[in-house]
This record gives sequence, C-alpha cells and structure tokens, in this order.
Amino acid sequence: MNRQDVFDYVKTKYGTDPDYPWFDANAVLRHKSNSKWYGLVMEVGRGKLGLLGDGMVDAVTVKCDPMLGGMLRMREGFHPAYHMNKEQWLTIRLDGSVPGEEIKKLIDFSYDLTAAKKKSKKK
Repeated sequence: MNRQDVFDYVKTKYGTDPDYPWFDANAVLRHKSNSKWYGLVMEVGRGKLGLLGDGMVDAVTVKCDPMLGGMLRMREGFHPAYHMNKEQWLTIRLDGSVPGEEIKKLIDFSYDLTAAKKKSKKK
C-alpha cells in the first residue's frame, strides 16, 4: 500500500480528501463531522524512524489502542508515532512491509476512535 492507495481508500470509504495544512507533502485525514484527525500521511526521514540509510519513506500515522500499538511496534513496518503522542498513535511505513489489508483495518480503527462521541439518551 502506498500513499495514493491510502487516499483512494479513505475517499471511497469515508469521503475524505487529504488536507495539506503545511503546504508540503504531508497530508491530514480528518473527519467531516468534527474535523478531528484520524490519520496523517507524511514523508519521514529514514533516520527519524530508526532506519538505516538516507532518504525519505512514506508513512501513515493512526490513532491506536495503547496495548495494540505496543504489540505492533515490535513488528517490522511499525514505529512509535512520529510527532504525535507515542502511546495513542502509531506510525506505519507505506513501503510494503505491512500488508494493505492490515493498514486499512488500522485506519478504520483510528477513524472509529476519533469519531464524534454519541450522546446517550436518558430516560
């Protein structure tokens, strides 16, 4: 899965267009209802993710349950969130190291975690 695959997926599933608030290649994925972020697609220096070599890598950062995120960070392709709360957010490389279906599930999970809270009706 690459960045365009992520954009195509969230456009089809959630009607989300990438938002470019910094006028660079980094794009925010926001809920239409509350403008909360549920993802961040960015170019990150390899060294900032603890990878060897020079250059940049595309990645998506999503909100994640801390326990799940802790387990995933032990696997190839997953990193502590870059520039976000490292307990609640997870960065996933978009270089083929993580299967696309798994990335989609994590995007969906992030979307649900950041959705507007539904108020319960009191009787």
